[in-house]
Amino acid sequence: MTNKIEIAANSALLVIDVQQGFDDAAFWGPRNNPAAEANIAELMDAWQESGRPLVLVQHASRPGGALAPDLPGHALKDFVGERAGQAALHVVKSVNSSFYGTPDLADWLTAQGIGQLVLTGIQTNMCVETTARMAGNLGYDVLVPLDATHTFDLAAGPGPDAPRLTADQLATATAVNLQGGGFARIVTTAQLVEGARARAGA
Repeated sequence: MTNKIEIAANSALLVIDVQQGFDDAAFWGPRNNPAAEANIAELMDAWQESGRPLVLVQHASRPGGALAPDLPGHALKDFVGERAGQAALHVVKSVNSSFYGTPDLADWLTAQGIGQLVLTGIQTNMCVETTARMAGNLGYDVLVPLDATHTFDLAAGPGPDAPRLTADQLATATAVNLQGGGFARIVTTAQLVEGARARAGA
């Protein structure tokens, strides 16, 4: 991974599922990367300053789920909501991939001539990784700033003997899966902000 990242003039920043329901620690358990939200906000501001497109993705859980549309947890986190007016597109989905939502993300990207995507959000190993894998398969140049994502500890099932990984272990696995598997490049927020502002002439 080089220090300098080339950011396309119309590179789209996807902010995936940064919703209030993920703040319920009693429901989700331990998380990693407490800097994720600040890094996402910094990227949103850098994209806005450079005139690049921002895409918001919002998850709608089934009734009773933590992110169900009729519950407060469905709402975007405040710092995202405050910047929502910058968004060129707002996708609502009910599965892991941002490409299966409304409006259709791939159709919009094609219409805009966008070939590079930067993926941020929650959860690293769920909706961010799934979207990155599909985007890579579809031929997009995918950049994932791992420090602008976070996830939670996860077990393979109930009971004390079920295999379990910490949030940090899951994030590491995502990085290996995506870059090692050729789906995406793992980068940092600082690299992307520097690249975006350099291209904008800041």
